[in-house]
Amino acid sequence: MLGTAARSDDAGSDDAASSSRVAGEDVVRLTVARVLSGRPRLGPVRLVCVDGPAGSGKSTFAQRLARGLRSHGADASVLGLDDVYDGWSGLEGSLWPRLSAQVLEPLRRGAPGRFQRYDWHAGAFAEWVDVPVPAVLVLEGCGSARRAADPDATLRVWVEAPEELRLSRGLERDGAAMRDHWVRWMSDEADHFAREHTRERADVRLDAYGKMSA
Repeated sequence: MLGTAARSDDAGSDDAASSSRVAGEDVVRLTVARVLSGRPRLGPVRLVCVDGPAGSGKSTFAQRLARGLRSHGADASVLGLDDVYDGWSGLEGSLWPRLSAQVLEPLRRGAPGRFQRYDWHAGAFAEWVDVPVPAVLVLEGCGSARRAADPDATLRVWVEAPEELRLSRGLERDGAAMRDHWVRWMSDEADHFAREHTRERADVRLDAYGKMSA
């Protein structure tokens, strides 16, 4: 099976763990097949939630998945929650109510959504972004697979990586001056994932290199 949540978190031997991993391209192919075999649950839209801690590789996998879906003739788009968070403290609060009202509920009715993009440099919301009705919407970002998404999600993907690697990736992207922000965010997301049991509820689990993990 494809990384189902029924798997135990207890890894066996290193050899067993290694043999359970599937090459990255195979993961994309198998995930595409699983998405397309699932039924739309958000009105006419198949919603795929790609969740996991910051810096784990969610954005990369989400884009690869969308390309794979398009190669099979599916109209797929990616919405990154980085454009929706209300800044560094935006994991909770108004995030999900705004996303639901502006994007998910319209798509449920078969109508386009529209959200206001957050400008991280200005520290404020900026222009409005249209979200046409796709066959598959890949919702990518920390908190995308929270329990509130369960009724709408066709598939929930968890992507993980060691903390040191994630922080290194984040500071390389955002600069060393953002270290305190990153450390606070990583604490907030850890609390969120523990509360939501996100990893345990995921249908597919991947490591930092796009390979299946137990």
